[in-house]
Amino acid sequence: MILDMSVQSFLLKQAMKWKMKNVPEAQRDMIMSLVDKNPGLFKTIGEEIERRKKGGDGEMKATMEVMKKYRAELQALAQQ
Repeated sequence: MILDMSVQSFLLKQAMKWKMKNVPEAQRDMIMSLVDKNPGLFKTIGEEIERRKKGGDGEMKATMEVMKKYRAELQALAQQ
């Protein structure tokens, strides 16, 4: 079980690094530290963005809407 979570966490981090390749390093580091704190939240966010994109929303619209939905959780995570 622990190994499974480690593999999932690693894969999530690699996917996020690839998606954020054009993001400045300081911001990328901050986001990655948030992912380390709660990888499940970011997995949920990613899955919801993908569902919205498959439903016809553009990537930017889907991302913005989902991030608004999880704003409180993200802010709480950043303050930890």
